[in-house]
Amino acid sequence: MAKSGKGPKGKKITFNIAKNCVKITFDGRKRLDLSKMGITTFPKCILRLSDIDELDLSRNLIKKIPDSISKFQNLRWLDLHSNYIDKLPESIGQMTSLLYLNVSNNRLTTSGLPVELNQLKNIRTVNLGLNHLDSVPTTLGALKELHEIGLHDNLLSSVPTSIARLPKLKKLNTKRNPFPKEMDTDTFMDTIKRLDNLFLVEAKDLCGPCLKKCQQAREKLNKIKNVALTTPKRAIVSNLISPNSTAKVSQED
Repeated sequence: MAKSGKGPKGKKITFNIAKNCVKITFDGRKRLDLSKMGITTFPKCILRLSDIDELDLSRNLIKKIPDSISKFQNLRWLDLHSNYIDKLPESIGQMTSLLYLNVSNNRLTTSGLPVELNQLKNIRTVNLGLNHLDSVPTTLGALKELHEIGLHDNLLSSVPTSIARLPKLKKLNTKRNPFPKEMDTDTFMDTIKRLDNLFLVEAKDLCGPCLKKCQQAREKLNKIKNVALTTPKRAIVSNLISPNSTAKVSQED
């Protein structure tokens, strides 16, 4: 019988248990799913399965990720969300095959994010939401392949311009952060669509020529929208016979 005042011990994961939890995904990847198993410490026995492609340790009670996790050199997908992790190991930068990293809903602070994250040159998705980040590491701006970044439900007052300039970024979730009033959720849009009303930085942070170019692009798009709303449908259909040069120029902008 457990002593009064002490919680239950975490489930012990043996090599055989882990091996039986390896499944083949629909696209032929080896996935080790140990989610929702009440694990309190990182099971070192799974390092013997270092050839897996995906690892799911989400929704457990894990507090620390060891440096030895870098032994998963083939890992493309790592899900650690909903644990009690307050720091990521520096060795995570050696996992250069990673495409997806989810560490949301943990206890991560900005100091708990190692500089070595900038070595994940192939990564596409990083979810850091529901943590205790008071600033975003500028090192994320070096990850040119990033498509999605989750920064929601943190303690952020700003987002580095290096993040906004990532060339392949399609989605940036910054909801429910204590941004100043002049930088509210209307300023930091969740989905990046390169539209006329997208601003990831304040106007004052843009250089004169860049701000002017953005304003001109917005005016062009507004004119196109107005024409589309006022022109009869029959006229629009007839115009589709030849490319609309005005629309083409605005699309390039």
